[in-house]
Amino acid sequence: MTAVALSAFGAHALDGALSERAMEVFQTAADYQFYHSLALVFITLLRMNYSASKKLKWSAGFFLGGIILFSGSLYLLSLSGIRWLGMITPLGGISFILGWLMLAIFAARDYSST
Repeated sequence: MTAVALSAFGAHALDGALSERAMEVFQTAADYQFYHSLALVFITLLRMNYSASKKLKWSAGFFLGGIILFSGSLYLLSLSGIRWLGMITPLGGISFILGWLMLAIFAARDYSST
């Protein structure tokens, strides 16, 4: 929901208010938030059958952390122009990678054994 709302806000309310580059950064934040929100929904569905899976819990936590660090830092960077916020973004990217890694390990070890 928030990814859709922020994307619409960026497209309508910020159009012309931000530079083209800042708009691209804002849209990247919204895109990654949206993709990883869908991953969180997928994990929630998996947890219905694998509620005890620590790998799924870790994956969800990494995705949530990635959304906050990656998308959050890009939103703030594009709106404020504070450049040092860009140093936080890679931490969110690493969190996304770890989330996908944990989901892949779950799929290879836990899901495939059923």
